[in-house]
Amino acid sequence: MKYYGRLSVAALLAIAPLYGFAQEKVVPIKYGDMDQWIIRKVHESGVIGGNTKLLYEIGPTKEIDGNKPYKNMGGSPWGTSNVMAKVVGIVKTNNSVYRDKRDNGYCARLETHIESVKVLGMVNITVLAAGSIYLGDMLEPITGTKNAEKNMNWGVPFTQRPKAVRYDYKVKMSGEKDRIRLTGFSKKGQVAGQDCAITVFFLQKRMEDAEGNITAKRVGTMVGKYDKDSGGWVNGATYEVLYGDITKHPSYDHETMGLRERDYTRNSKGESVLIKETGWAGANENPTHMILQFSSSHGGAFIGSPGNTLWVDNVKLVFCLCNVAGARYISCTCNIICPLLIYPGSILKKLFVCDIARYLVTRFGKCCLKFPELYSRDS
Repeated sequence: MKYYGRLSVAALLAIAPLYGFAQEKVVPIKYGDMDQWIIRKVHESGVIGGNTKLLYEIGPTKEIDGNKPYKNMGGSPWGTSNVMAKVVGIVKTNNSVYRDKRDNGYCARLETHIESVKVLGMVNITVLAAGSIYLGDMLEPITGTKNAEKNMNWGVPFTQRPKAVRYDYKVKMSGEKDRIRLTGFSKKGQVAGQDCAITVFFLQKRMEDAEGNITAKRVGTMVGKYDKDSGGWVNGATYEVLYGDITKHPSYDHETMGLRERDYTRNSKGESVLIKETGWAGANENPTHMILQFSSSHGGAFIGSPGNTLWVDNVKLVFCLCNVAGARYISCTCNIICPLLIYPGSILKKLFVCDIARYLVTRFGKCCLKFPELYSRDS
């Protein structure tokens, strides 16, 4: 590594104010500004009324007319709970995600509602459907409510380590004390506990065996729950991503943050398989996939409270320009581990050393520099 002279502690102290503190890089998720939508015109079967329904998908501005199975378009990473179903030859839609006007653009509105289709002697299905948008995609058409989750492909490839998730939101709760369960083939049941809107963000390190089974270690976790009306938009809400085993963290909630074995993905053979989370990754491991979901209800498929509504806009990831990795190393945005060496016990430990590294990158065109006079193996 090339040296650029010997910088003193005083020089480093002078550098830091040039860039301020807590430097961060904010990266929008593609189409996460919710300003572009695909509008699908799906024609339901005549035996249930023959209505034309509009289904909204997040992606490049476009209209699609016809009963065509949808696949993500324009490189959009977003799937939605808006689907076309074809059960015993009858075409029916579910629409629980809408494009809503907001200022000079749009946002996503997610609603929990009851959807039903009845044809005498053929089909009689009533289900509760939550509004949901997520990173992944849906395999259409849906052919029934049994194991419908297998049609979802959860998550997208991702190898970075954001420090937080940031978005705008608004919440309106139904006010019901308990939730209901409507699966389509059984009577309405009651589920104890108030419903809430929820955001889940998981980073996973996935592995596939020779048979196509997929296991994963949980790398990063963030969950946000909303059980009260927000009273308007909350802009730039920012939630920290927790890394490694978080079971001892004060905010840990096993029901929402614990290891899961209910999400599906497609393996290398194109088969839909369950993702089995087998443990917690080390605090410094990198992921292979990112899961992000916003939902108007909580508790699983076909569970919730009709009327719950969640609005979402401007979804972004927040990164530190440099993340401290251990006591003596800094990981810069180029993902190189930098031995920026900190003098033990000095005031430098109280500085945001990432600001210093950022200056050095800008000034010298190098990701990192070494300061031999400040080095201590005990720091």
